[in-house]
Amino acid sequence: MSDKLPVTVITGYLGAGKTTLLNRILSEPHGKKYAVIVNEFGEIGIDNDLVVNADEEVFEMNNGCVCCTVRGDLIRILEGLMRRKGKFDAIIVETTGLADPAPVAQTFFVDEEVGAKTKLDAVVTVADAKWLNHRLNDAPEAKNQIAFADVILLNKTDLVTADELREVERRIHAINPYAPIHRTQRCAVPITEVVGRNAFDLDRILDIEPAFLESEALDHDHGHHGHDHEHGEGHAHHRHGLKHYHDEEMQSLSLETDKPLDPEKFFPWVQDLVANEGPNILRTKGILAFKDDPDRFVFQGVHMILDGDHQRPWREGERRQSRIVFIGRNLPEERIRAGFAACVA
Repeated sequence: MSDKLPVTVITGYLGAGKTTLLNRILSEPHGKKYAVIVNEFGEIGIDNDLVVNADEEVFEMNNGCVCCTVRGDLIRILEGLMRRKGKFDAIIVETTGLADPAPVAQTFFVDEEVGAKTKLDAVVTVADAKWLNHRLNDAPEAKNQIAFADVILLNKTDLVTADELREVERRIHAINPYAPIHRTQRCAVPITEVVGRNAFDLDRILDIEPAFLESEALDHDHGHHGHDHEHGEGHAHHRHGLKHYHDEEMQSLSLETDKPLDPEKFFPWVQDLVANEGPNILRTKGILAFKDDPDRFVFQGVHMILDGDHQRPWREGERRQSRIVFIGRNLPEERIRAGFAACVA
């Protein structure tokens, strides 16, 4: 998997600060060559002083990055970029503010030529600290963008109070407890937090997640119940190692087992699950330990499309544990849990 070019998909509501982030990538001296694909040059306002060279639809920047625009076909642009002389460290694709990131993310699983040379590295969502609460109430796309994210930049934090910030973070966690949140102003974040995340590697995210959920669950038991039920906000339930967290209709489900899985049971089960529940499952991710297999198997999915590969050998002394995360709407929790349990070798 390592020889594939990592692709970061940047999403976020209009005005949240995606353009600021893209301009940072295109102008900062980070020493990497990124190819940035945007919807419209006009929106991003490329600084002409930084442009070294421009051909028909590609602007080359003096920090080694290039920027081009999606006119119609993303796949055609990707194929063109991969043929260019200077190879890139990564590709960054911006989606429109109103868009569901799913179709863009799916491109990297579905198209064979693109899939052979690139891999979806992470979906990064830029959110506006001041307006996100309103957007989550009135715009389903905003909720999808949060649910979809591997990394969240909570931007414009200087425009809200500490209480407002805590509240918006609580709502983000209720939709997606797995994505690390970076509080930013003018999207000032180390580029390494956005690009080259290898979000396949769930260890980092999942290591912090149980502790986070347990502390939330304790908070709920201290007199917050009335208030929370009124708003239908997040609750964490613990039973049989299954953690479950949700906002009004989004939820996330995490399953784990220390017993080796049987690939001949697991693959048909997960394929069948996404075939039936695909529209409701936004993201799937997992790291799996199969019986008689020295390597960790990692996979991720967007709606019905799944992709996976052997990642690296299990390390000496590493806990050979299988963990899967589903994020979606109205997931059939009991059925998923029973199905997963039946995949044990």
